[in-house]
Amino acid sequence: MSSKTNTTSSMEDSTPTLVPKLRFPEFRQAEGWKFTPLNRLAIRTKQKNRDEKIDRVLTNSAEFGVVDQRDFFDKDIATQGKLEGYFVVGLGCYVYNPRISSTAPVGPISKNKIGTGVMSPLYTVFKFKDDRNDFYEHFFKTTGWHTYMRQASSTGARHDRMAISSDDFMAMPLPVSSPDEQQKIADCLNSLDALIVAQRSKVDALKTHKEGLLQQLFPREGETQPNLRFSGFRESWIVNKLDSLCISISSGRDKLNPEGAFDLYGSTSIIGKTTSPSFSGERILIARVGANAGLLTKAKGSFGVTDNTIVVSLKPSINIDFIFYYLESININRLIFGSGQPLITGSILKKLPILVPSDLEQRKISACLSSLGDLIVTQSLKLEAIKAHKMGLMQQLFPLFAEIDV
Repeated sequence: MSSKTNTTSSMEDSTPTLVPKLRFPEFRQAEGWKFTPLNRLAIRTKQKNRDEKIDRVLTNSAEFGVVDQRDFFDKDIATQGKLEGYFVVGLGCYVYNPRISSTAPVGPISKNKIGTGVMSPLYTVFKFKDDRNDFYEHFFKTTGWHTYMRQASSTGARHDRMAISSDDFMAMPLPVSSPDEQQKIADCLNSLDALIVAQRSKVDALKTHKEGLLQQLFPREGETQPNLRFSGFRESWIVNKLDSLCISISSGRDKLNPEGAFDLYGSTSIIGKTTSPSFSGERILIARVGANAGLLTKAKGSFGVTDNTIVVSLKPSINIDFIFYYLESININRLIFGSGQPLITGSILKKLPILVPSDLEQRKISACLSSLGDLIVTQSLKLEAIKAHKMGLMQQLFPLFAEIDV
């Protein structure tokens, strides 16, 4: 056992009690918290998948937690004949994935909530002795354990993976309070998780509804009228080439300059500032090249655009919202060509047929979709606010490892 492990193993006896910044009223007069090594609270599980009796392969994603490998990668990474050395991960076990990312800077620890499966031996699997351990599922979503992981990892670690021994990992100090207080915290955060799931479902339902409307409110390929129309409109839509509705369809050319006063757009969003914007007013931006090719954005005011973006400048008489939603409805990704570096060009876009109804029908369609878009933005902001509230609570409900001296 390393010196790091020895130091942490004695932590429970040598460190003073701590009190989190935020505590439920019934526990404010209770004893302070202590840090206890993980190896006193949980047992590492190392059962191998002998005879490959289990063929359900799981993975631990930083964003989604423990999921089926096939669902996550859309294919099987591990195959039969290679699963004998994999660890069996039972329901309720926790899994540490040493691979680091921007969302998991020391690797994620997640609880298996989907059922028994097997995982790569590169992962560390452990199970708490107490079945009431939702408290630690939430704790591992905080950064309160990251300091220890950085201190305990080897200096020669790969740039994409933490290098930490099993003993040092299992010596990680975890906050410990009374079982009732820990369960109270878990119940509180579980209720917020349920609210987040419900709000995310609401946002997803609105987005699905919008996608459905886009397909119904605009004509399908080969047709001259949409399936769904507002009352009072019966005329067929008129076919135009996109070029005939535009002043220009051109690529951007502005350069990034941090000292500039104007927004500079990349392929999908604002990426910085520029000093001399090439465009003013309202424009449709289309990502020209790469993985984002075909994605749409709208820009207003004076702004610059990089050469990764095509700028569609419509004539003043053309309803920009209508054209934007029309382009969304037809999925212009089908115009992309090239496998190594996907590309969409202005010359192809100029020839794109656009079906246009009367001005009044255009306004009706745009108003409907804009209203729905505003609702999606509002509900998405509410979702982010709930998530931020939860993160704020988590930072205050747990004492930090940085507060103790090891």
